[in-house]
Amino acid sequence: MRRGLAAADLEQGVREGSRAIMARAITVLESSRPDDRHVARDLLARLEPDTGSAVRVGISGVPGAGKSTFIDELGTRLIEQGRRVAVLAVDPSSSRTGGSILGDRTRMARLAASDAAFIRPSPSGCHLGGIARATREAMVVVEAAGYDVVLVETVGVGQSEVAVSDIVDTFLLLALARSGDQLQGIKRGILERADIIGVNKADGEHATEARVTARELASAMRLMMGSDESRRRPPVFTCSAATGDGLDDIWQAVLDHRADLEESGTLGPRRAAQQLEWMWTMVDTRLHDAVRRAPGVRDRRADLEERVGSGTLSALEACEEVLAEFGREAREALSSSA
Repeated sequence: MRRGLAAADLEQGVREGSRAIMARAITVLESSRPDDRHVARDLLARLEPDTGSAVRVGISGVPGAGKSTFIDELGTRLIEQGRRVAVLAVDPSSSRTGGSILGDRTRMARLAASDAAFIRPSPSGCHLGGIARATREAMVVVEAAGYDVVLVETVGVGQSEVAVSDIVDTFLLLALARSGDQLQGIKRGILERADIIGVNKADGEHATEARVTARELASAMRLMMGSDESRRRPPVFTCSAATGDGLDDIWQAVLDHRADLEESGTLGPRRAAQQLEWMWTMVDTRLHDAVRRAPGVRDRRADLEERVGSGTLSALEACEEVLAEFGREAREALSSSA
């Protein structure tokens, strides 16, 4: 039987900045084991009062946009400025083991070598939206450990990755420095959530293409925003993670956006709304886990899956049977504890 650290021990290690303890704390937060959930709840209650001052940035973009290389270069520059940088990188999951496939530490070699950086790759699992199920909780850990910049890299699987904008202050979208046709691959949903847009790989033979793409993106944003001057238009930059060009401008835009949120009084309400969204996301996750763990559901799972797979039972009917079984067990549990 696995024996883990108590919440008080994890708290102490996190506050002392122990990377090993931070990693263990995040593992506990990611766990669906009932005993770990109790420790996780206690740990978050201990750490949350001392969080909230970090600059939180979500970074998304299609595969190949150079997110990891961008973060490696940007994070290294920030550390040179005296910052402490935490990267929560969400990787695609292995369908066999459930673990991360890519391993972002290997693609952020310079940053990983710094004592002022902490990189945590997490598998996306079945969680949609480009983030992992415990990314929000992991942010609490790294902020309590004293990291004043938190960069969240999404999994990079498509244009539905807007969940990250619900957990950060600034959402940075990286596009590719290619021809104008690239705009066809960037959907309105993710553009509407972007606070800053960077056209990456704007170097060498792609420099001209990057400028064209940036102009077209800026025009697209003006059309989307319409004539309402009160709506903030996301600035569009060209940059190159390989050469470092444009990264300072993007970081200044992040700081300017954070300052705008503070001056307008919207940072607090924004984070309060994010807390509510976090609450309901955790409710959904816990219910999902509880249904799958229910003894009656486990006993019937193989039979239901076989019947659905063979076509003798519809998915809707099977869903209703699963929920009915879960409801019956829940009612019995309540009546026995009364």
